[in-house]
Amino acid sequence: MRLISLVPTNTKIDFIRFRKIAAVFSLFLCVASAGLFFTKGLNFGIDFRGGILIEIRTEGAADISKLRTNLSGLGLGEVQLQEFGQPTDVLIRIERQPGGEKAQLLAVEKAKQALGNEVDYRRTEFVGPKVGGELIEAGITAVLLALGAMLVYIWFRFEWQFGVGAVVALLHDVLLTIGVFALLGLEFNLSTVAAILTIAGYSINDTVVVYDRVRENLRKYKQMPLTELLNLSINGTLSRTLLTSVTTLLALAALYFFGGEVLAGFSFAMIWGVLVGTYSSIFIAVPLLVYMNLRRTGLIVGDTDDDDAAAAGKSAN
Repeated sequence: MRLISLVPTNTKIDFIRFRKIAAVFSLFLCVASAGLFFTKGLNFGIDFRGGILIEIRTEGAADISKLRTNLSGLGLGEVQLQEFGQPTDVLIRIERQPGGEKAQLLAVEKAKQALGNEVDYRRTEFVGPKVGGELIEAGITAVLLALGAMLVYIWFRFEWQFGVGAVVALLHDVLLTIGVFALLGLEFNLSTVAAILTIAGYSINDTVVVYDRVRENLRKYKQMPLTELLNLSINGTLSRTLLTSVTTLLALAALYFFGGEVLAGFSFAMIWGVLVGTYSSIFIAVPLLVYMNLRRTGLIVGDTDDDDAAAAGKSAN
């Protein structure tokens, strides 16, 4: 029985031909994302701005919708509810109120009056702006350390040219994700940072698959021009790349539409990240190799007219 092929396995698309167009397009998006970040800024959530944390335990399984309804009309600004641990445990986050300590205590009293005496108040904490600033620094540090570790891994697994190409593609994906959050004004919280780290892992996985094929073909086709070899490598892994992305997007779409408000930001960031990660692994990471010298069994391969002419002459002979 022949299996249905959603993506042809013998494609011959000239991806490298569009490398300059893709480079200009990506550069424009990166500059626009950086501009949005520095001008409009990110809509930081309670995790970074500071606020009030209230942990409660209900007698039975917590009704998140009912609890959210009870708290939404208090005029306390942004309120987040999240189940954790047991189905009876709920963590409530309330944004920091204008004013000093009295304003925060008043907000806690309003929340307790709305929730009633049917719940057990496990703890109440106030998170100041200083803690939020420390979380921002920790998030940036985590992303930079992840990028650095991936650069070292690719460098040792392949060659330094592959490491540079992979990290450029990763920075592209991270910057565009931050840009879309700034553009749409979506809440940027710790789950978004987790999504960015996951995007980096997903993107590097796609890139490594293509790079493996490139390295294999460099050893196999010693006389093939570099641009032709890179196209062969991308087309050879295109079916796997697209099918992986589609199946991942289906799972993320389910999270986005049915996972509730808590998972909406994370799943949206992941959906966007999978899309730009797939694009960057094809149009950014691999085409960058054209402009860097690659060693092929002791020979340096470059995308020059002389190399192509020499290869063509040998083929004719």
